[in-house]
Amino acid sequence: MIPSVIAATVVVLLWSLTAGRLEKWRVSAPMAMVAAGLAIGFTTRDVLGSGLNTEIAQHIAELILALLLFVDATAVKGGYLGRDGRTVMRLLLVALPLSILITMGVGLLVLPGLGWAAVLLIACIIMPTDFAPATSVVRDARIPERIRHVLNVESGYNDGVVAPVFLFALILAGSHTQASTPVQALQTAVPAAVLAVVVGVLVGGLAALAMNKATAHRWATEHSTRIATVAIPLLTYGVAIAVGGNGFVAAFLCGIAYKAARKDSGEAEFVLVDDVSALCGLGMWFVFGLAALLLFDFGVTWGTVVVAAVALTVARAAPVLAVLLGSDLRWRDRMTISFLAPRGAASIVFGLLAFNSLDNEAADVSLTIMVITVLGSVLVHGVSTSLLTGRKRP
Repeated sequence: MIPSVIAATVVVLLWSLTAGRLEKWRVSAPMAMVAAGLAIGFTTRDVLGSGLNTEIAQHIAELILALLLFVDATAVKGGYLGRDGRTVMRLLLVALPLSILITMGVGLLVLPGLGWAAVLLIACIIMPTDFAPATSVVRDARIPERIRHVLNVESGYNDGVVAPVFLFALILAGSHTQASTPVQALQTAVPAAVLAVVVGVLVGGLAALAMNKATAHRWATEHSTRIATVAIPLLTYGVAIAVGGNGFVAAFLCGIAYKAARKDSGEAEFVLVDDVSALCGLGMWFVFGLAALLLFDFGVTWGTVVVAAVALTVARAAPVLAVLLGSDLRWRDRMTISFLAPRGAASIVFGLLAFNSLDNEAADVSLTIMVITVLGSVLVHGVSTSLLTGRKRP
């Protein structure tokens, strides 16, 4: 454990000192953390699986995900769904469910040993997009601003949209739960979701109103408001769990409610929580590097490769292109949206949570597919980005 912590912090420090130079070489912080995780993993491989499959690791992953969801919800500019809400709604409410269904259908065919709940869980793990490891894409001026904005908003919301379905599948497929039928799982998941909505909206709204009052009377300082934005999602998650709610959904809705009710909040208010979530995300990429070594122990089957490949290609592209038919987007722009869908921290955290909750075979398969998908995403989206942005637009 201590060698892993030392290695991770050293890599973070080295990256911090050389971030500008590394960016010119197209070496991102996640890439550096994955490399460090792989390196240190060779020395801790014997205890790696048991270390990841612990209650402490699960709680840490849950807190990080709650923080990431809050940041995603507060990062959207130009209204709840940004400046192109219609396109974003199509992607989130139509294309994303279709992508999950396609991935699930393929998984049922090539992973016959797993039940449908475990396959649904895997689909929820590997379909959310995340541009944190590919920030250069959303800053690339060769991609139209509208397309970059749509991709950014979609990636900010899709993990929050998937979270309730993920937890429903986790309740049904998990080895630590008592639900054996979909009805029993819904009897647990629906009340948890309702409580999450209540807690998230109340805590986020009340925190924003209190912050409005405090800043108007100059009771709070810029420093204290930045600290508050870190505490708010953690408080929301804790309260939701305490009352039996869904902590992830609560944190996500808290971010939406806070942003909606908060007056005169500048970007500076969210700098600290953004940096903390970025640091936590780097930790997740380090853990991902460690987890990648488990492929040597679990083994890679053709079925796991097929599911990952479908998730990265057809399951993403086909629904997106279908829902964008009739839109005013050019064909090239539709192709850009359909193929630029990197996977990141959300998939890693969901994968770790599933690994901790499923039985042996399902846990190994889910973690294997997550690792293959995220690694494949680095290759697929690195190539597709070059192809799609290789020519300058008029």
